[in-house]
Amino acid sequence: MTVYATIDSPLGALLLVGEESATAKGGTALASLSLPGQKGAPVVQDGWRRAPESFEEIGTQLTSYFEGRLTHFEIEYVDGGTAFQRRVWQALEEIPYGETATYGEIAARVGTSAVGVRAVGTAIGRNPLLVVRPCHRVIGADGALRGYAGGLERKERLLGLEGALAAS
Repeated sequence: MTVYATIDSPLGALLLVGEESATAKGGTALASLSLPGQKGAPVVQDGWRRAPESFEEIGTQLTSYFEGRLTHFEIEYVDGGTAFQRRVWQALEEIPYGETATYGEIAARVGTSAVGVRAVGTAIGRNPLLVVRPCHRVIGADGALRGYAGGLERKERLLGLEGALAAS
């Protein structure tokens, strides 16, 4: 069964969508975490059950992250995406807290050529788990902030929280 909840955060009200899971901490595997106004964000569907209690564990981890006390999430995810997207998303999860990687570096990690950078960017843009799967840690080759479904100001805020922005 698909369950959902909204929780407050420094980025606005987050919409969490998940599936009940016997193996996940707290009983819910996360399918989507989206930000207000996010490009391509899911909308609550008929048949989904509002269940804030299902996201208590995830909410606790998010609170700790936003307070600067958590640097790595321990959340079970619902499988999704293509094989290529899953490889790109796995590469995102390997970027350490407080660090960044370029789109070209991610392309190299997943074994695609420089020509594949655009495909990597597209896969990153389809990441359904903003914040917890750290696509915000990917920047342009010139160090500039590029694309973020939740908006560049939120990307900048997340990188600032993690101490990943160079002093100007």
